[in-house]
Amino acid sequence: MIVRRIDLEQFRNYCRFEGEFSPKVNVIWGENAQGKTNLLEAVAYLSTASSHRARYDRELIRMGEDHALVRAEVFSRDRDFTLEARLGRGVRRQLYANGVRLKTAGELAGVLNTVLFCPEDLYLIREGAAVRRRFLDTCICQLRPRYAQALAEYRRLYEHKTRILRDWEDHPSLLDTLEEFNLRMAQTGALVIHYRAHFIKRLREVTPPIHRDFSGGREALGLEYQTVSTVTDPLAPAREILEGLLEHQKTHRKAELEARQCLSGPHKDDLTVTLDGMSAKTFASQGQTRTAALSLKLSSREIFFQDTGEWPVLLLDDVLSELDEKRQEFVLNRINGGQVFITCCQEMGLDRLGEGKTFHIHSGALV
Repeated sequence: MIVRRIDLEQFRNYCRFEGEFSPKVNVIWGENAQGKTNLLEAVAYLSTASSHRARYDRELIRMGEDHALVRAEVFSRDRDFTLEARLGRGVRRQLYANGVRLKTAGELAGVLNTVLFCPEDLYLIREGAAVRRRFLDTCICQLRPRYAQALAEYRRLYEHKTRILRDWEDHPSLLDTLEEFNLRMAQTGALVIHYRAHFIKRLREVTPPIHRDFSGGREALGLEYQTVSTVTDPLAPAREILEGLLEHQKTHRKAELEARQCLSGPHKDDLTVTLDGMSAKTFASQGQTRTAALSLKLSSREIFFQDTGEWPVLLLDDVLSELDEKRQEFVLNRINGGQVFITCCQEMGLDRLGEGKTFHIHSGALV
């Protein structure tokens, strides 16, 4: 997969941007707060219709403007695509592929796959479960359109149920709809758990060898999926997972009403990481957790390639400067093949990176 060109209008700090990129390595350099990360964010947005930094699309629109545009020319699956996202304040975003409007973001799956690695990801292991769920969701949404649809539906149902639990004492009639929401949440939640479990199974096959190489053979990395306690086999068909979710909802009904919170479902899932059988979150050093985080990101890239036969576009946002020389070399040696975007504060020679192009960004413009 290759991003040949990208055009931005009123996106973040860019008034206008037009850039044509190398199919190999692209170095985006400039001082801090000039727009380097915004450029990578735009590329990633066209793969998932979501941002790793913004909760709402309106945050992506340039200050003082009402609309923004992100357009890219992409070569994928042996054909050319033009992907486009039109964003506006107070209106729903519009997504297009080759001029055809898409009904859901899930339709982007498989057109442009990206793996983004930013400095915050170096703390992927030590942060709370929400960060690791976001890592899983970002990966699986790009590979499985049905998962993207189920996840979006589950989030919508979760918000509705949360409002019911919050307001039921003031409006008792809301409880009349609770069972319906429970059933629908369990149905979509079963799909979410099923897909997450199968992706984590792939991670358990691919990540440990990468981490073993990374650590010089000194550490054994393990991964475990933590989900609803009554789901005894997350790899089972969704209809079997559904039974476990319904059982969990039944036993937690009273607690949810008292707490006014949704306590049952995959929105509390976690991916736990161990090193030599010990919790990495609790016992690993900073260097070890960074190595484990890098291993997870690189393994997701390998899985994308195994699934699609094409390397995803790799976006390294100012990560190399956060790594020691040994880890830098390991990452650079593992990213052969596919297109790579690297941001940095100082111009980086291509001698370490191979064939490519460099771009100097200043004040939201290409110098």
